[in-house]
Amino acid sequence: MTEYHRPDSKTLQSLKDIANQLRIDSINATTASKSGHPTSCASAAEIMSVLFFNTMKYSIEKPRDPRSDRFIMSKGHAAPVLYAAWAEAGLFPVKDLLNLRKIDNDLEGHPTPRLNFIDVATGSLGQGLGIAAGMAYTGKYFDKSDYRVYCMVGDGESAEGSIWEALSFSSHYKLDNLVAIFDVNRLGQSDPAMLQHEMTVYEDRLKAFGWNTYVVDGHDVEVLCKTFYLASTVKDKPTCILAKTFKGKGCPGVEDLMNWHGKPLGDKADSCIKEIQGQMQNQPPWNLRPQCITASVPDVNLANMKLAEPPKYSMGQQVATRLAYGTALEKLGRANPRVVALDGDTKNSTFSDKFRVAFPDRFIECYIAEQNLVAVGIGCACRDRNVVFCSTFAAFFTRAFDQIRMGAISQTNVNFAGSHAGISIGEDGPSQMALEDLAMFRSIPGSTVFYPSDAVSAERAVEIAANTKGVCFIRTSRPNVPVIYSADEVFQPGKAKVVRQSDNDQVTVIGCCVTLVEAMTAADELASSGINIRVIDPFTLKPFDKDTVLASAKATGGRIITVEDHYEWGGLGDVVAGALSEEKGICIKKLAVKEVPRSGKAAELMEMFGISASCIVKAVKTMTGN
Repeated sequence: MTEYHRPDSKTLQSLKDIANQLRIDSINATTASKSGHPTSCASAAEIMSVLFFNTMKYSIEKPRDPRSDRFIMSKGHAAPVLYAAWAEAGLFPVKDLLNLRKIDNDLEGHPTPRLNFIDVATGSLGQGLGIAAGMAYTGKYFDKSDYRVYCMVGDGESAEGSIWEALSFSSHYKLDNLVAIFDVNRLGQSDPAMLQHEMTVYEDRLKAFGWNTYVVDGHDVEVLCKTFYLASTVKDKPTCILAKTFKGKGCPGVEDLMNWHGKPLGDKADSCIKEIQGQMQNQPPWNLRPQCITASVPDVNLANMKLAEPPKYSMGQQVATRLAYGTALEKLGRANPRVVALDGDTKNSTFSDKFRVAFPDRFIECYIAEQNLVAVGIGCACRDRNVVFCSTFAAFFTRAFDQIRMGAISQTNVNFAGSHAGISIGEDGPSQMALEDLAMFRSIPGSTVFYPSDAVSAERAVEIAANTKGVCFIRTSRPNVPVIYSADEVFQPGKAKVVRQSDNDQVTVIGCCVTLVEAMTAADELASSGINIRVIDPFTLKPFDKDTVLASAKATGGRIITVEDHYEWGGLGDVVAGALSEEKGICIKKLAVKEVPRSGKAAELMEMFGISASCIVKAVKTMTGN
């Protein structure tokens, strides 16, 4: 490591001037849009100036170069100062900042990857640091590269538990390539932040979480230059720079005053700009440019992902789909070295442990911190560095719904596998039973929702998900279910399988996994009494195969029964009802869990809550008048 060289006076003055120009740009942009957060930008100006014009190594020509340093603006409402930094660095004309928040422009109110210099969407506070940790983990352990990751955290959002999950994760894994900058500007939206300017309390807490810390004047560019350098010399610990700043810095009648959060400066804008300009010695164009990239990364190919070998099961063999998930994940890992798996201390239940045993260097244990599990996964997937699978009990993904929602806005390609779905898990009781997960993942824009019904389709779901853009969810179940498909069966998203049919079927019954088994059992019982039913396995609930279901419904007198191990709201029944809502002559009966369940044996629970084979038989007979 080279020794620190203090920037000369000309450089330091330029950094001060750029910081003030970033303030002016932020004021101009928010004034033009008549909305935004100029005071939150003003507190961060010197930090941004030093990062973008002295410290970070990145490319204007290729903003998402995989070799470059990364920056995450976790306090996404300060987007204008981030946009201004890139504009002043030369990525696009500064005048374009005046298009902030306009419907025909991608300089949105909070950052999104519609912009070629943004990796992830931020603005739902508390998420950026976990994503940055995933990027840093990838850099240190997968890419084995020297690029560094910087994340600006607002003091207000540091009240979020997800921030502390990320702090704990980062120190545990010794992410010395990660630097968090807390912009401690004292004021929140409606009240002062919890700790205001109690910098020693921040420092004590960060040190207790295992971080190397520096408390600095966040408006002193010389101190910031040195501190970022010192951070680069630290080994085996992430660094947090606790920057004491002032909201609205440099703006008379605004600085360090309440009730200016999220408001343009209005009639104060001109006087504030004049005051700030009076402190500047230089004007653009600037004599400082971004630091050149020096890191290297390995080439990565994520195209055409395939299982190393096809499924190997016998027809009728009893295999849990969660076990098949783990088997497929290991096969995928054998085929491509950039497949990585994350879990939240449930790996021996989700069977992601099969991947860990085979590839310990590509498995990340995130412990019982599901929000951070998802955030780290999103970070690992950034810039197409890895194919990522995150697994835990499906119920626990509900805790991280906001991270998943933001992942969709971030255009992430993370795959989520949720096991222990529904009442069929048995005695563990309702807290462990995922009964709203399908509704949740269906609501994510651009998502693909897999619900495989046997081991073969579960393995193929993993393979397809690895090649599918956007958020993917694979729902797996705890009980063993029979293998019903041959190893060479072809599966596609949005293509259902008719697994039981005859020329005189009277009702179409649609089920998935455990309820598909119940439907087939019911079909056998009904057939013995002269009633035939058609049974369909949808494979994916999103996209959904309307054509196959509609054709079957028309062949069975318009009668459909859906049966699902899920609450009746937002699951399979609602998928079918929504898909066929404009069709005439269709009658749909939904068998689903309609109240909070309880502990018991799986078979007892499925009978009690109306989704067993006997319940299907009764529903069919009622629908057909038998």
